[in-house]
Amino acid sequence: MARFHIIIPAAGVGSRMASAMPKQYLPLCGKPTISHSIQTFFAHPRITSIHLALSPEDYFWRELQLNSHSRLKLHYTGGDSRADTVVNTLQAIESEVDEDDWILVHDAARPGLTHDLLTNLLDALEHDAVGGLLALPLADTLKLSNNDMRVVNTIPRESLWQAQTPQMFRYALLRDALQSFNGTPTDEAQAIEALGLQPKLVVGSLRNMKITYPQDIALMEMIMQKDSV
Repeated sequence: MARFHIIIPAAGVGSRMASAMPKQYLPLCGKPTISHSIQTFFAHPRITSIHLALSPEDYFWRELQLNSHSRLKLHYTGGDSRADTVVNTLQAIESEVDEDDWILVHDAARPGLTHDLLTNLLDALEHDAVGGLLALPLADTLKLSNNDMRVVNTIPRESLWQAQTPQMFRYALLRDALQSFNGTPTDEAQAIEALGLQPKLVVGSLRNMKITYPQDIALMEMIMQKDSV
């Protein structure tokens, strides 16, 4: 039976946060942002292993002593892009996974993933021929602008979705898709699409937002505190 493995690319510096600390380590409800999603994966019985893909210059985890049987593994496999980091990590764990095992790639700065969202994703894709991702249907009207910040066109939002993570694909398929992609994909799904395949969209949640700007931390704290009441 195919197993489920997590890769969390955490080699970025989060330049848009205007912070000296990478955004995945900024405090959120009393602990580092990245620890919230790690905890969600740890608490889920169907997750076999969790792999943190770190920058070689990252010293945040250096003093952490992990038991050899721990489901959490550290890899200093950060590359020039997210895709490079994922490819490097796939290569690093090659001996630990089977070709048809599922790989779930999750953003380090997306701490709002819940047990139920993760379960829904696993249930929806476990027997899927391609794999897929959490995503949200777009609710806002979209405008296309020119260089002068003036509206050129209104883009119909029907059938448009905002991609989230985890994005879930078989090990061999994901490896081959990323290695053969011409250029740098913005996410794993785009690399799969380039093979002519159609990833399945599984409805996510606003709670699963990505921390990108400083105000996002405050919003995420409000959401988490409300949910804990």
